Amino acid sequence: METGGRPSVGQVILLGASSAITALFYSIYRHKYRSVQALKEAKRFSLTDDLQAVLSDLPGKCVPYAVIEGAVTSVKEVLSSQYVENCRGVIQRLSLKEHKMVWNRTTHLWNDHEKIIHQRSNTVPFDLAPEESGGAGVSVRVVRPLEAVDLGLETVYEKFYPAVQSFPNILGHYMTGERPKGVQETEEMLKLGAAITGIGELVLDNKTIKLQPPKAGLCYYLSGTDFPGLLERQEGQMRWWRILSIVFGAATCVTLFFILRRQYRHRKEKHQLQNLQREFEESRARQRVQQEQHNEEEVRNPCAICLGKERSCVFLDCGPHFSATPATRPCPAQKLPHCRNDIARVGPFC
Repeated sequence: METGGRPSVGQVILLGASSAITALFYSIYRHKYRSVQALKEAKRFSLTDDLQAVLSDLPGKCVPYAVIEGAVTSVKEVLSSQYVENCRGVIQRLSLKEHKMVWNRTTHLWNDHEKIIHQRSNTVPFDLAPEESGGAGVSVRVVRPLEAVDLGLETVYEKFYPAVQSFPNILGHYMTGERPKGVQETEEMLKLGAAITGIGELVLDNKTIKLQPPKAGLCYYLSGTDFPGLLERQEGQMRWWRILSIVFGAATCVTLFFILRRQYRHRKEKHQLQNLQREFEESRARQRVQQEQHNEEEVRNPCAICLGKERSCVFLDCGPHFSATPATRPCPAQKLPHCRNDIARVGPFC
């Protein structure tokens, strides 16, 4: 409902929600757009012997955003898988997830739901070296790899432990709206020798070349995909967020258009009503003037019969009946107009 032509609460909520969602999606799209542009402008380096000399000649001995592709090599220690023999790597992530079905009271359907019960990550220092070095090339030390947004881990072990179901438990599940499915145990590793595309800040620290998280809000990547594939995937995500921004932006514009159109129609109807009211008041004023002029012409003691002339005579005898008929002329009527009795005599009105 509207009060005084104002938008309803539902319209305000719908417009605010669509505007907020549009702003959120557009912000994500702009972030993705900047990330894609930064990836396109990033300098690509090869792990060759002259890389150290190139960095030495640069201001600050660093490249703010660089692309390095190489194979994972250990520095000193390595991590061994807890479940797979002869599986070694430099990053290990152990996860324990709970899978359950949750009842949705709105759609009246059971929906899958995952919850991480426990997660632990282990890492040791490692380098990126040429995949086929043959004794040539240099290596790049990877710094703070867990901060990468796209960490190319491989799942080496996965096992699902289903929940034990019993009749009392099933009844309890339907009452609480949650039905456990089981627990999933997963081990992910960044294996030795894995091909990695590293994108970040490339720095020459003494004689060690380091790849570390970049500054200025740029994304840090350690992806198992090559650079063209990584760029294509980021561009796909950017296009997806752009489409969502356009769709919700159009919905916001349509909602605003209908609200403004309704406001315009309400103001137009209000203006027409004011014009009609003003014309009515002017008409009433003219009628009052005409009545005042007409009342000035009327007599103070109007005739009881015609109501248009002054009283000039009295009919008798049953009671005084005042008339406009002059007393000097014979009365045209033989009976009184009110009581229909015979007129006995006529006298002048004083």
